[in-house]
Amino acid sequence: MKIDGIDKIIIKRLVKDARTPVLSIAREVGISGAAIHQRLRKLEKSDLIDGYKMIINPKSLGYTTTAFVGVFLDSSSQYSSAIKRLKDIPEVVESHYTTGNYAIFIKVMCKNNEDLMSLLNKDIQNIKGVSRTETFISLDQQIDRQINI
Repeated sequence: MKIDGIDKIIIKRLVKDARTPVLSIAREVGISGAAIHQRLRKLEKSDLIDGYKMIINPKSLGYTTTAFVGVFLDSSSQYSSAIKRLKDIPEVVESHYTTGNYAIFIKVMCKNNEDLMSLLNKDIQNIKGVSRTETFISLDQQIDRQINI
C-alpha cells in the first residue's frame, strides 16, 4: 500500500486524536472534506486502518495493577483450549502466542496485587494444560504508541 503525504497527515492527526473533525484535517491539507472521507475509505479498505476505538483509563475504574504473565503449557496441543479459557477471563486484555520459554504471553489488569494473586491461583493456573506461570508486575508504562508512519 502506497500512501502519500496527505494520507500521512490524515493518519497522524487521527492517531493523535480519532475525534479530529474531518473538515479540520481538510482545511489543514487544502482539500475537501469529501476527498478526506474518500481517502479514509481507501485506507480502511486496504487494511492500513484497522479501526477506531475509545480508550478507557483502567486506573479510573480501579485497575491499578498491570502484569505480564508467561504461561507454560504441558503440550502445545492444548494451546487452543487454553486460549478459549483465557478469553473468558475479563482481566486478560492481551494474549500472544510466542516463541521462547512461554507458549502464551498475556497482559492482565487487576485491581491490586491480591486480585492478581487470586487471578493466577484460581483462574489461570487451573486451566487444563497450564503447567505453570511466570509473572512480571509492571511498575510504570513509559511508552505507549502506534507504529510510526
